[in-house]
Amino acid sequence: MFFNFMDELRESGIGASFKEHLTLLEALDRDVIEQTPEAFYYLSRATFVKDEGMLDKFDQVFHKVFKGIMTDYGQNPVDIPEDWLKAVAEKFLTEEEMAEIESLGDWDKIMETLKERLAEQEKRHEGGSKWIGTGGKSPFGNSGYNPEGVRIGGESKHKRAIKVWEKREFKNLDNTKELGTRNIKMALRRLRRFAREGAQDQLDLDATIDGTAKQGWLDIHMRAERRNAVKLLLFLDVGGSMDPFIKLVEELFSAATAEFKNLEFFYFHNCLYEGVWKDNKRRWQERTKTWDVLHKYGHDYKVIFVGDAAMSPYEITHAGGSVEHMNEEAGVAWMKRVTDTYPATVWLNPVPEKQWGYSQSTKMMKELVNDRMYGLTLDGLDDAMRELSRKQGH
Repeated sequence: MFFNFMDELRESGIGASFKEHLTLLEALDRDVIEQTPEAFYYLSRATFVKDEGMLDKFDQVFHKVFKGIMTDYGQNPVDIPEDWLKAVAEKFLTEEEMAEIESLGDWDKIMETLKERLAEQEKRHEGGSKWIGTGGKSPFGNSGYNPEGVRIGGESKHKRAIKVWEKREFKNLDNTKELGTRNIKMALRRLRRFAREGAQDQLDLDATIDGTAKQGWLDIHMRAERRNAVKLLLFLDVGGSMDPFIKLVEELFSAATAEFKNLEFFYFHNCLYEGVWKDNKRRWQERTKTWDVLHKYGHDYKVIFVGDAAMSPYEITHAGGSVEHMNEEAGVAWMKRVTDTYPATVWLNPVPEKQWGYSQSTKMMKELVNDRMYGLTLDGLDDAMRELSRKQGH
């Protein structure tokens, strides 16, 4: 079963190594956990999962491999593994509860009774204290309460049975899913380089202690706040085919604003040309020359383009190709100037990656950013931040 577990983990994309497998077996051999499926779930999750983006996949694999241990009884005629059922049993009972359990006899008697009732029961039962069903005080069934009860299908209301992996609490962390603001912030935090900047208004406790010990009197030292020193230029495609992605791009913008003190943003439409803007309502009245952007912000800035790259190829390759104005130079020239000025440049595309191959303009833009185009998912954004962290300015 454990080898099958490893195979399923690997199949799902979770890197389960043989060393981790041995670590899990050693932990079980040394009894580092209680003998319960719940404890085994948490132990194995801690052993195999190193990236929270894989937590939901782990829950799905665990359910697939071990679902028969507790949830299939009463659904199909099967032999009941008593060791597992015993592991599920609650250990803390009131005197009244103990008396009810003892009225059935010992554990073997309870298991024997359960098997008999599984074989005898022919119809649904609700309530009562004998038959396997829903509600009531029978030790068997679901949605009722019995301290040594074994849940037969259904959903737990009293949370006494252990099926924590079926809750799927980590769906929003799945690295194949689209992002929300929280996940975007988490991914952006890979792109951090801390430095102390600004006024010295924070107490430096270590330096104060050292100075006081050396001087013989209170020697207070202050220091500047520790901030993310990464500088970021954000170019956001707006309008047209980007309208369906407005909410996602807004979340990205909000997260980036919160994470980066040194952030500058500009809007463009489809392809970068000679002008960009900051206010979409005044895009024609208040434009910034792209040349001014390239001259104002140093080579150490990281650059992120956000857009679906969906346009006519002529908008990239030809002067006058823009659908909005007469561009004197082709978009390809401006894209090349950006990547030459800022070696750390990536493109985030909200369109699913499997669709990129159907768009000629997307393939062309991906080539213009040196193949550094990533999907706007947790996994894609994480890869983009790693790439930006590797690239160094001139």
